[in-house]
Amino acid sequence: QVQLVESGGGSVQSGGSLRLSCAASGFTFSSYCMGWFRQATGKEREGVATIDSDGRTSYADSVKGRFTIARDNAKNTLYLQMNSLKAEDTAMYYCAARARCALPIKYAYWGQGTQVTVSS
Repeated sequence: QVQLVESGGGSVQSGGSLRLSCAASGFTFSSYCMGWFRQATGKEREGVATIDSDGRTSYADSVKGRFTIARDNAKNTLYLQMNSLKAEDTAMYYCAARARCALPIKYAYWGQGTQVTVSS
């Protein structure tokens, strides 16, 4: 049974930091492309960052230089270090998995999300 469980969300003031975690189970984590997404109230879901099985990363322009995606294959865990947080980063954050980042395929597995609230 595949599970992705996010944690680490919370409330923080503008300029602060949070680290999100996503614990994966039920599939070969190390072989999968992993991504972080977010959805703010009333807005569409957007991609934040991805990390492929070979460690290559990509970021949305809005978070470049502030967020860092990482993975620990020994722990089957995905991370998102978020620094210099802004009010516009407020959203529900989700982790997701798919076979390869480079392929135009849908994410197969999704977590339930963790809320991040940044107050100005």
